[in-house]
Amino acid sequence: MAIRNIVKQGDPILRKVCRSVLNFDEKLAVLLDDMIETMYDADGCGLAGPQVGMLKRVCVIDVGEGPIELVNPVIEKEEGEQFESEGCLSLPGQSGVTKRPARVTVHAQNRNGESVKVVGEGLLARALCHEIDHLNGVLYIDKVIK
Repeated sequence: MAIRNIVKQGDPILRKVCRSVLNFDEKLAVLLDDMIETMYDADGCGLAGPQVGMLKRVCVIDVGEGPIELVNPVIEKEEGEQFESEGCLSLPGQSGVTKRPARVTVHAQNRNGESVKVVGEGLLARALCHEIDHLNGVLYIDKVIK
């Protein structure tokens, strides 16, 4: 495993839409392992492919319950709303309040290509939305309300 450089605001890769992952191979496993290590090293709770310079639909999240790996994630259901402060490893030192769903259901694949479903509430719901936004070239600052 290796710690990768985190892409910062201003780099055009953060505004690009990522490609779906088609190959579930050792290269994908290494990328996911590196992303988890990088996220922990930066004291973050989520990291998406473009934040490490990879235009792949992958993200990792850990809100205190262990790492979640998502490949080709799609939000299937949103419920309620929450207004909380967010930050981002690609925008160090910044934060803002965003409106996010209070609960989300996400379908994705794991590193082996198997189907997974994640239901998140509170911080996990925010992290899921935040990281999936990254895969679509959207930053949390686009959704800041104050």
